[in-house]
Amino acid sequence: MAANEFSEKHRIVYYEADDTDQLTLAKLIDLFVLVSEDQNADLGITTAKIQSLGVGWVVTQYHVQIDRLPRTGETVTVKTRATAYNRYFAYREYWLLDATGKQLAYGEGIWVTMSYETRKIATIPAEIMAPYHSDPVTRLPRLPRPDKDDVTATSHVKPYTVRYFDIDHNGHVNNAHYFDWMLDTLPAEFLRHHHATDVRIRFENEVKYGQQVTSTVTQPASTTTQHTVSFGTTTAVRATVQWTD
Repeated sequence: MAANEFSEKHRIVYYEADDTDQLTLAKLIDLFVLVSEDQNADLGITTAKIQSLGVGWVVTQYHVQIDRLPRTGETVTVKTRATAYNRYFAYREYWLLDATGKQLAYGEGIWVTMSYETRKIATIPAEIMAPYHSDPVTRLPRLPRPDKDDVTATSHVKPYTVRYFDIDHNGHVNNAHYFDWMLDTLPAEFLRHHHATDVRIRFENEVKYGQQVTSTVTQPASTTTQHTVSFGTTTAVRATVQWTD
């Protein structure tokens, strides 16, 4: 049986956009997470139910391909499907469509369940996957990884202190906040005149309230940026972003 799809409409509002009136990358991720959370609730798999099993969903990797980001006032359709899973990992897809049904962006995510007791990956409880009609598989699709750091490239660094409002219900930084930290290291003029077309990101270690993190960017090519977010000597997130002007 094919996995259930779920979609909903959303109007882009001013606080989801940057100063060019385009949806930000962080808010695109928020919309992807929102539609998956709404599907969960529609199927009766609420956050409270998942937490009652001692686990929470955590994303470990995204690959996002973008044709165009919508502008303030546009009404879009956000669609998702929990496509496949195995014992420890779940593969979910996302689509962002304009008012005519044309694809604006496509995303893939690898998710795991994290034990609240151990803060480590736990076996995905069978009862929370059954309603999605996802395909149980041995091997999930491999998402492309970020490039290796170019140690010869000049880097730019910005420090951040993790605020209370950066934290989600899993007790660590909401994954969309990393996108703001990463892109904030780039000059405003670059962001105003370039558009992200491909994002490969891996979440390697969780970051918690009060920690000091460093966002670092290098630009090995004119349309490629390489990002890391770290605390101390530990890497939390690595990403590669491709741009067009």
